[in-house]
This record gives sequence, C-alpha cells and structure tokens, in this order.
Amino acid sequence: MKTDIVTLKYGNTCTFLVKGTAGNLLVDTDYAGTIQGFYRAIKENGIRLNQISCVMATHYHPDHCGLIGWLQAQGVQLLLMESQAEAVHDPDYIFAREKREYIPVETAKAIILTANESRRCLKRLGIEGEIIRTVSHSADSVSLILDDGSCFVGDLEPREYIEAYADNAQLAEDWKLILSRNAKVIHYAHAPERTVQRF
Repeated sequence: MKTDIVTLKYGNTCTFLVKGTAGNLLVDTDYAGTIQGFYRAIKENGIRLNQISCVMATHYHPDHCGLIGWLQAQGVQLLLMESQAEAVHDPDYIFAREKREYIPVETAKAIILTANESRRCLKRLGIEGEIIRTVSHSADSVSLILDDGSCFVGDLEPREYIEAYADNAQLAEDWKLILSRNAKVIHYAHAPERTVQRF
C-alpha cells in the first residue's frame, strides 16, 4: 500500500508529512522564523498541528531544523538519530547572530534512536520503513526509506551527479545503500521528486 505523503513548501526547503495509520511524521522543517508560513501550509493542506505526532530532521543544517524546538514546545515528539546528537545545536549560533525567532532543540526530550531501532519506532506510528545514515552531505545526514519505495533524502546529491563527484566515494555508497532498499521515488529538500531509474 502506498503511503500518504503531503509536501509542504513554505520557504526554501520542501518538508514532508508522512501519514501513518497511528500517527504522522514531519520530515524536516524550514529555517527559524518561518512559523507563519508553516501555519499557512498546514492549514492549506487541511492539517492540524495536533495531527503531527513526530518530527525528524534529515540533518541539522539551519534550513532543515529551524522549527523543531518550537514544534517540541507544542508537544510534537522529536525522533533523533544517535548519530545526529552532536550536530543538533550547530545552527544555534547562526540563528542567534541573525536574531531569528528560535527555540533551541531539547535533546533531553527527544527519542534517541540507533538505525536498528528506527523501524520499530516508525512502526508505532503505523509507518513501515527505516532511517539510515547517508553521510556524503554531512556527518549527521540520514534518509527515511519507506517500504513502499518512497525515500526522503534531504540534501543528498542526486544519483545522476555521482560522476561529477569523482572524489566523493561516499556519495556512491549512499546511493548503493538506498537502492538496496528498493527505492522507487526520491523526495529531495531542494529539488523536484524523481522516479528511480535503474541503470
């Protein structure tokens, strides 16, 4: 069965609401200070804030995590991969320098997961899939891979660009890992979705 996915665009980053049978997961947020745009986007899509059970970031760059602390304050649970823990507060100084309206992420209130635990956690939301490390973009980058073939890869460079990154063997490894999970549709944060071409 194909998972119901809502694309939310209210800034420079595409974010996605993945609907499960027992809860919904928001993948990424935009920059700090985009909360009004976020409100408009969920309203336009008929989504209430209390319908967002959990949030995760594909990585902790400022344009992917700016609203996570605010969502936590509203009762949304953060799913934080163990491999991301050290990067969570990297954007704080940027938001402070820019005097952005920002609530820092509370790691103490997050559900911290290893890759092996992610499937079981997602299953509690009624979402079949897993979260895997795909670190060619940044050391804390992860991708959400659903069993129906939908993949959320954040800022991972498209597979078609591998040859342009001859010195980045990790990019090829990331794509090899994703494709081994029967990937069908790739959802990017800053590019249109692409159907996987087997070549």
